[in-house]
Amino acid sequence: MKQINRYIDSVFYKQDEILEEVLVSIKENGMRSISVSPSTGKFLTLLVSISGATNVLEIGALGGYSGICLAKGFGKEGRLTSLELVENYAELASRNLSKAGFGDQVSYMVGPALQNLEHLINTNKRFDFFFIDADKENYENYLNYCIQLAVNGALIVCDNVLARGTVADEHAEPARHTESMKKFNTTVANHPQLESVLIPIGDGLTVSKVKN
Repeated sequence: MKQINRYIDSVFYKQDEILEEVLVSIKENGMRSISVSPSTGKFLTLLVSISGATNVLEIGALGGYSGICLAKGFGKEGRLTSLELVENYAELASRNLSKAGFGDQVSYMVGPALQNLEHLINTNKRFDFFFIDADKENYENYLNYCIQLAVNGALIVCDNVLARGTVADEHAEPARHTESMKKFNTTVANHPQLESVLIPIGDGLTVSKVKN
């Protein structure tokens, strides 16, 4: 799986100075280097662009790498709302989005995502694209909130669903989130309001279309 992803990145990813600077800033601020892979980021940009989404919700900002990729997909027409638990992570992400030219199009909600999702529902917000890349134990809760916040036909994309390939290899040493991701993938695949597929790029993405 790593070999395949290295090949994909080497062929399809073109060096992006802004994104490379984001990765450096994450390391410099003592944060874990757990941003999406380069090709995953490019795929997010393509999905937002192809879907025509203009109102994107991200759960898990880290240093802003995925946020920039999402914003590149909607250009000057869209808005990104990003939920981030840790305040200094959100501050770094905000600075990086501003450097990338999207500072006026992104807003951050700091604190527990489930509380902020509840607030978004109570204030009747709606979104046409979602990206979930946060604590894995809450993926199913996040998914349910996103479905409530989704317009008909919205896309919900979730990262790390392969748990480093361990969900598909019963002989592999389980990752911390292997069982959570197995359960989540089954839920997504059989959810009556979703049409879904798993894309084996990066650490795996589920891409779901909402049917309200």
